[in-house]
Amino acid sequence: MSTLVDHNLCAPEYAHIRFEKRPCPNLDGAPVPGLYNAWIILDNPRQFNSYTTDAVKEVILAFGEASNARDVVAVVFTGEGDKAFCTGGNTKEYAEYYAGNPQEYSQYMRLFNDMVSAILKCEKPVVCRVNGMRIGGGQEIGMAADFTVASDLARFGQAGPKHGSAAIGGATDFLHLFVGIERAMASLTLCEPWTAHQAYRLGLVTDIAPVLKVDGKFIANPLAIIDRYADEYGRIVFGALKTGDELARGKELLARGVIDFTILDAAVNRLTAKLLHTFPNCLAKTLTEVRKKKLEHWDKNKEGSREWLALNMMTEARAGFKAFNEGPKHDREVDFIRLRQLLAEGAGWDDELLRAISPQYKTISV
Repeated sequence: MSTLVDHNLCAPEYAHIRFEKRPCPNLDGAPVPGLYNAWIILDNPRQFNSYTTDAVKEVILAFGEASNARDVVAVVFTGEGDKAFCTGGNTKEYAEYYAGNPQEYSQYMRLFNDMVSAILKCEKPVVCRVNGMRIGGGQEIGMAADFTVASDLARFGQAGPKHGSAAIGGATDFLHLFVGIERAMASLTLCEPWTAHQAYRLGLVTDIAPVLKVDGKFIANPLAIIDRYADEYGRIVFGALKTGDELARGKELLARGVIDFTILDAAVNRLTAKLLHTFPNCLAKTLTEVRKKKLEHWDKNKEGSREWLALNMMTEARAGFKAFNEGPKHDREVDFIRLRQLLAEGAGWDDELLRAISPQYKTISV
């Protein structure tokens, strides 16, 4: 056999993510000789696996490497630790470098766009293994994947309008395809997260798995309502967070337990094993056709969204990201009412307005 051509743009070196080729399991769980799953792991657990500029570059290269690897069956996209898959862009970097620098953020967003496109154009099926929160930009890159298998402790949602942005890095393009336009609208504007059980019921994820062990046994998420019941307004509730004493008891159970991803990883392996037993070219063509629904919106909107997000770094994003980065732990949002009042009075986006609405400038009265 002649020497195979290397189709990678370069030989990647990874410092902010991990790229691992793990043996692909068969349906009986035994590894298949010579075949692998590529695991792309966001490796910033101290900041909930938020991606820095350098991490974005590496994710692009990693998906290119996985796509080109002849011995790779599927890609598993996940995060390090048990707190988060990803909470989006690194707000510290946003606040300290990109806020007030639209020309720089424009370049960053071009990289972000290329990251989402790299996921959507990967020639292997992509499984998002959600090991914790999938919020903001993390939700967006997760929805670019083909399948989602999640911890039942995971939470899913957006944060943009609460922190000075809009979820136009993919969420406004993709979310309605999963859950319908009204539920998408509520998530994108109100920024109220869904539990994994709600996300599963709404069709956002393929499968969920218990990960909490209490007294040596796996239990379902003790913070979520697992059974259907009618709330005080007569609405049917399923999967929402518990309230009151039930929530307090759930938190006690959560504190007593340990996180174990054995069942989650078995579910991921079971899915990739099923994908192994398909014709690779027919599988790739099917992926391409279904992804067109996402790409139809994504390719139409991504450049205009990039330009808007860059300019927004001079106004609302500048205020929101700095508040989140510099405000006290219990108060990381701007004063929305005061902001609206000042804008109604004709105030401009100057330093005086920022000081008036930002929690980091508040003084404690004595």
